[in-house]
Amino acid sequence: MDYKFTQDWFAQAVPAWKELKPRMRERKRFLEIGSFEGRSMVWTVENLMEDGSTLICVDTWAGSTEHHGQDMAKVEERFDHNQALLSDRYPDRRVIKVKGSSYSVLKTQNPGFDMIYVDGSHHGLDVMTDACLAWPLLKDGGFLVFDDYEWMPHLPPAQTPRKAIDTFLELLEGRYSTFIKAYQVIIKKENK
Repeated sequence: MDYKFTQDWFAQAVPAWKELKPRMRERKRFLEIGSFEGRSMVWTVENLMEDGSTLICVDTWAGSTEHHGQDMAKVEERFDHNQALLSDRYPDRRVIKVKGSSYSVLKTQNPGFDMIYVDGSHHGLDVMTDACLAWPLLKDGGFLVFDDYEWMPHLPPAQTPRKAIDTFLELLEGRYSTFIKAYQVIIKKENK
């Protein structure tokens, strides 16, 4: 019995995330917005987390326009399968699945995350909302990771993450340092 995945949108992030690990002050609390089948969840548990740490995975498992034709109930089943395997293999690393909209769930979380991964909806307003709700939850020295910065550049700005990420970064100028800005944007929250 092994992990079940049908997609691999995460592999391109692995080199940067490997470099991120030694730069993290602590690796106790993680938050992931958008989990799909759980590939980034598996990588995080196996490579970034340490015993006694927690990862909260937030998703609706309803899909959106880019998931047209996918059976999202099956996607969620694969996530559950992968989470169960992780629980067996890493009993001291806790993964909490929270099914719901990021807007609703983020408002219920306590601050102090070491890393927050924003990879839910690709619509600009949703990305901006996730970023604005995630920022106060991130501890000083923590990392905020945006996925899909270069996704579908031919679409109008409101339908992609790029404009929202750029605007968010502009509004927070001086309060973060940039670790990487490519397909993913990774910033470190600075205490300023």
